[in-house]
Amino acid sequence: QVQLVESGGGLVQPGGSLRLSCATSGTIVSLNAMGWYRQAPGKQRKLVARITSGGSTIYADSVKGRFTISRDNAKNTVYLQMNSLKPEDTAVYYCNLVQLPTQSWGQGTQVTVSS
Repeated sequence: QVQLVESGGGLVQPGGSLRLSCATSGTIVSLNAMGWYRQAPGKQRKLVARITSGGSTIYADSVKGRFTISRDNAKNTVYLQMNSLKPEDTAVYYCNLVQLPTQSWGQGTQVTVSS
């Protein structure tokens, strides 16, 4: 069984930065994809960024140029560096791990961007 634990969320002013981390434990296979999703109140959970075990990345259009996803395969940890944060980035951010045919989710970490 895989467990994902997010950290690094919090309150930040517009224009500020935060770095989220997601540590995994359990059985991790070499071929997988890790990502970050977010869910704002009353809205659906949406993909923010994803990175494969080979290092390929995809980003939501709304965060391109501001967010960077990275991973440490030795530690099975994924990061999300968030710069130039905007109020519309406010949401609960969830870590996701896909190891076909299954996927796992973290418990989420709150990010609030407000002055």
